[in-house]
Amino acid sequence: MTVHQMICHLNDGYRCVLAGNRLAPMEMGIPRPLLKWVALRVPVRWPKGVPAPREITQGLGGTPPIDFEQDRAQLVCSVNEFCARVPAPHLPHPLFGRMDRWDWMRWAYLHADHHLRQFGR
Repeated sequence: MTVHQMICHLNDGYRCVLAGNRLAPMEMGIPRPLLKWVALRVPVRWPKGVPAPREITQGLGGTPPIDFEQDRAQLVCSVNEFCARVPAPHLPHPLFGRMDRWDWMRWAYLHADHHLRQFGR
């Protein structure tokens, strides 16, 4: 994934949640409550290679990069909107299931951190 693709991927994730789009549930072989607790509360970096929903995966259903500056500006807008109005708890996460406001905010931070670290330390 390039930096530009990562920007589009993150934006797709925030936009999908903000629009209330239900993504197909994904299975990891671990009970959802345990997976969610570990992923959102244990202070370890998320592993590389965990599959993303098709709708936000670059090269499958994700938004292709077009103009870097426009895509970057859209991501900034999406992050600001996401922080201003986190989705209602009825929207399930494809891996973690039911999420409250704290869960969504933690996911938003960790998801961005996970991808930004791919281009740093």
